[in-house]
Amino acid sequence: MNEEYKSDENFENNPEELNNDQTDNNKEVYNNQADSTQEMYNTVNNVQETVNDSVNTQSSGKKKKHKKDRNKRSSFVLVSVAAILTVTVIAIGTLFVGSGRSRFLNSTSNKTYDKVSTTNTVDANTNDSKTKVTTTKSDSSSSSTNEAVVTDVSAVVEEVMPSIVAITSTSIVESGFSNDWYDYYFGYGNGNDGGTYEETGAGSGIIIGQSDSELLIVTNNHVVEGADSLQVQFIDEETVDAAIKGTDSSNDLAVVAVKLEDIPEDTMKEIKVATIGDSDALKVGEGTIAIGNALGYGQSVTTGVVSALNREVEYEDGSKKDLIQTDAAINPGNSGGALLNMKGEVIGINAAKYSSSSVEGMGFAIPISNVEDIINKLMNEETKEKVDDEERGYLNINGRDITSTMSEEYNIPVGVYVVNVTKGGAADKAGLQENSVIVGIEGKTVDSMEELQEQLQYYAAGDKITITAKVLEGNEYVEKEYKITLDAKLKD
Repeated sequence: MNEEYKSDENFENNPEELNNDQTDNNKEVYNNQADSTQEMYNTVNNVQETVNDSVNTQSSGKKKKHKKDRNKRSSFVLVSVAAILTVTVIAIGTLFVGSGRSRFLNSTSNKTYDKVSTTNTVDANTNDSKTKVTTTKSDSSSSSTNEAVVTDVSAVVEEVMPSIVAITSTSIVESGFSNDWYDYYFGYGNGNDGGTYEETGAGSGIIIGQSDSELLIVTNNHVVEGADSLQVQFIDEETVDAAIKGTDSSNDLAVVAVKLEDIPEDTMKEIKVATIGDSDALKVGEGTIAIGNALGYGQSVTTGVVSALNREVEYEDGSKKDLIQTDAAINPGNSGGALLNMKGEVIGINAAKYSSSSVEGMGFAIPISNVEDIINKLMNEETKEKVDDEERGYLNINGRDITSTMSEEYNIPVGVYVVNVTKGGAADKAGLQENSVIVGIEGKTVDSMEELQEQLQYYAAGDKITITAKVLEGNEYVEKEYKITLDAKLKD
């Protein structure tokens, strides 16, 4: 029984070798059978000759007497020989049929015999663990292998997750209508004509640096824009307050800072600064990993590939930027999170703001290599804290937005068009005139009244700021800078 089991095992391990052994055995059996048949035939001939000799030695007188007996004996011998030959032929035929059937069955088994195996491998270059499910079909002449590869990015995610944070913004929104022209143009309100309510938003961020006193986090500008307060949650779910350090609305970037003294010691041991990659070296088809605070539910991971590079995407204000397109899911709340390569390096900053709810499998990210200089600049700005309403400074102008569409139609720069300058106010004293277009404040681009309001919230009355504006001279706009000392809010 053991020998038979081992034979089956040998067949499973090497069916082709077993087939060859069986064929050799069959040939040997056939040769032995042929030799035996030849010997039988020779024996029959000898018997026949002996009978004939015996008959010939009889006297002629006895020929008639024994004629009948001799005929009987001859018939018996011939029948015996015929029977022996018949049995031999049947045996040989059975041998050939059995051998052929054996070869047929073995051939059939070779074509249908499947081996299924699973192997776990780790890419030495990417540290990417992959599980391969392999089915091998054996054939006497060829074999084919089909592989289904399941990508396991858990090792990369485990390494990078301490560098990703969730950001929650809180804004105080005023409801109702106010006749105060400051309320109309600057949105500050006087609190007399309507109530207020609190509005929260969710986003993500990437830890990109640490100074002697602050932990620095990069995110999208639209994640923190208009926020009255910011909170950052780390991997251990510890939540601390944060402040804006610098913003660039035209590139949708912002850097926020958390005071190191506000971060518990245990949390500091859990977090780490992210590794920045090279988005210029990306190729279409490369694997991507997106991590972020999707829908505000907490950190989540999605995977995909680079679908396209330098994809031109139109922003809500009509401006256009070249972004990385990926099929890794990037949902609201992922904004400001990391798009990673398979080495765990940050290659992009997720920008869910530009993802359409009507399209699936299309997410976008800001290429990290395109904005490294901007991020470094924002990291080195002075951390800002909003000024109380009673202390806030004002330009004392009326203005309106010039969008990119209006700019193309009327040939006016994108920014804040100065409709009116209050006489004796801060702007008037600095020489800023009507029909000018404000395009920047303290070196930051300004595209709308909302952005101008956002920046002014960090300055008190009496603070000196630099306003950049484009002034129409002849048939073209010329850029000028104005040093302005902010006023307190003018009384009605």
